[in-house]
Amino acid sequence: MTAALLSMLAMTAIVALRYLATSGAFAFATGKVRPGLYRGLGPQIRREIGWSLASAAIYGVSAGIVAWGWAERGWTQIYTGWTAYPLWYLPLAPLLYLLAHDTWFYWTHRLFHRPWWFARVHAVHHASRPPTAWSAMSFSPLEALSGALVIPALVFAIPIHAAMLLAVLAIMTLMGVTNHMGWELFPRALAGPRSWLITASHHQLHHDRYARNFGLYFRLWDRVCGTDGGIAVPPAPRRTDVRQNDGQTSGSI
Repeated sequence: MTAALLSMLAMTAIVALRYLATSGAFAFATGKVRPGLYRGLGPQIRREIGWSLASAAIYGVSAGIVAWGWAERGWTQIYTGWTAYPLWYLPLAPLLYLLAHDTWFYWTHRLFHRPWWFARVHAVHHASRPPTAWSAMSFSPLEALSGALVIPALVFAIPIHAAMLLAVLAIMTLMGVTNHMGWELFPRALAGPRSWLITASHHQLHHDRYARNFGLYFRLWDRVCGTDGGIAVPPAPRRTDVRQNDGQTSGSI
């Protein structure tokens, strides 16, 4: 039991530090690339950090149990030998994980936009108006729990190399932060209207018009279900705040 508790504490610390480092880096980059974009959002950002650290604890407990079970009990289908499965399977497993996670996220996300669920579960995330690089993990505990169960469940169902699992976690972190930071990092080939990937240009529209663009990584389910609203090009009228102190206007993507 002590080992399991230590594993949960360690994973919580890792998730929290990963969040602070990644969101902090992109918030810093935003200040350089889009000066003033987060001006006046200090109270909101502090709330985002608070909710995100609470979410990190929920993700950390789930990940810690899985890590302990893998190391101490041989649970999960995580493997470390490069020849345990064919080499062609190495990149396939992360794709399967991302597709499965995307599917889970799309349908739970749509559920969370139903009035009863929105008020009790999802409103915390949409309180970030506009979203910032700090808001990617700003969830209510129930929403954080729904997300924290996905990868731990998948490691019991789909074999994956430990290095490929780390790649999945890195992609999750990168896309979660960059999709919320309010400006487009990726080139038009990846973020344009014909792209199948979800980037800031696509997800920003969801925060502007709640009934569209529910996906996480791919636009597949949005296109299949008719909920794809396109991308924020030209910029969607997200928020226009005229600052009385300097006369500047802060726009969106």
